[in-house]
Amino acid sequence: MRKVFVFVGNTIRCAIDFFYPPFKSYMSVQFFRYGVTGGATSLFDWVVYFFIFNYVLQKQMLNLGIITMSSHIATFALKFPVVFFSGFILQKYVTFTLSELRGPVQLYRYLIVVLINLIINYAGLKLLVEIFNIYPSVSNIIVSTFTVFISYAFQNHYTFKAAKPNANENNKQILHK
Repeated sequence: MRKVFVFVGNTIRCAIDFFYPPFKSYMSVQFFRYGVTGGATSLFDWVVYFFIFNYVLQKQMLNLGIITMSSHIATFALKFPVVFFSGFILQKYVTFTLSELRGPVQLYRYLIVVLINLIINYAGLKLLVEIFNIYPSVSNIIVSTFTVFISYAFQNHYTFKAAKPNANENNKQILHK
């Protein structure tokens, strides 16, 4: 299965990199890839949220017996695992491919960052929907857009942290140029 993810990741990365040259002077290729994959994940998140909220839950509360969840929070809970794993796979195999951390460590760290974003999302949805009366799908877009910036910093410097080249490797690279 890993070989499939690597192949698909390489294919997606090549497609993204094709559009990178006009942005080269404004951002790194990694940030560009993060923007594209993050944008795709966010769009996927919004579509899944809209579909579950409108067609699965039909804007109704979700009664679980011991607890009843509001439709906008229940939708968030249902879409979470789908978006979590698809986002991790894109980040691991398309954006942050230089990390030498093992997959389980990356997954655990990714989960920590996602949980931080989850808290922000939950609080943001509660605030925007229940206090400011903004439509749930619009609220979800606003909150998830805010978390993109927080997430990039954590993913780059924590979850998929790449090994720093040592001084000897840097000297060798300079000599070979």
